[in-house]
Amino acid sequence: MSIALLLHVFAVVVWVGGMFFAHVALRPAAAATLEPPQRLTLMAAALARFFAWVAVSIAVLLVTGFALIAALGGFAAVGGAVHAMAGIGVVMTLIFVELRLRPYRRLRAAVAAKAWADAGAALAGVRQRVAVNLVLGIVTIAVAVLGQRGV
Repeated sequence: MSIALLLHVFAVVVWVGGMFFAHVALRPAAAATLEPPQRLTLMAAALARFFAWVAVSIAVLLVTGFALIAALGGFAAVGGAVHAMAGIGVVMTLIFVELRLRPYRRLRAAVAAKAWADAGAALAGVRQRVAVNLVLGIVTIAVAVLGQRGV
């Protein structure tokens, strides 16, 4: 169970930490220092790498999350904090899937076509969804820490 919990936490760090870095450091720095063609090309490339890691993290979170819940006796045996974490995690996953299928796909196509205005609009859609998922991720971490017995 300890290994599953460790992998679960690592996956959270990759996903939520990566969103925090991209949203509050990378994107603003790129916007302040690069012209649109370079900025949008950089963001599309960085997001491609990051989103591959997010997909792995989601798989790890699902496997380890259900393994941890099963080890505790199943959903009927765990408290509301675990139900909240699982529910928020599902919502975050759905947002990520939609982000990959719609605005991120448009960003990649627009960058490839050098349609910078379209790429900027698509990146704004990515940014909005990442911001929502970042807030949800922080809330989930708070639920995980504060929802523990004895805290």
